[in-house]
Amino acid sequence: MTALAPYVYLPGTAREALSFYADVFGCSAQMHTVEEFGRTDGPPDLIAHGFISDGPVTLFAADATGDQSPFRCQGMMLSLLGAAPPETLREWFHNLAQGGQIVDDLQARPWGATDGQVIDPYGLHWLIGYEQDDTP
Repeated sequence: MTALAPYVYLPGTAREALSFYADVFGCSAQMHTVEEFGRTDGPPDLIAHGFISDGPVTLFAADATGDQSPFRCQGMMLSLLGAAPPETLREWFHNLAQGGQIVDDLQARPWGATDGQVIDPYGLHWLIGYEQDDTP
């Protein structure tokens, strides 16, 4: 792997979150439990390591165990600017907002771009947008 990939510890919601992201981005989720990894630092069904694969976004997640702190996003966004055709980006924006919070609605900007911000149900803050010349 050669690109930056976020890895987040979640408060017991990694299975649900990875399934959500796989659905949003049309890919599959791989998950391995604490028990599968032979660990004893948490309930056996917690996710020790998981990721979404075969899609446009790479994201890793696990359930926080022991003294690990769950993820909190402040002062950072995951950017999907021009990462797909405009129609796809609009769909991702609206799907990520389901159960989350729209911070700044997806809209045309004075400089010609369209973008918006959303915090998904698991706390990841996304910046999604495209330039007018990205439109087919």
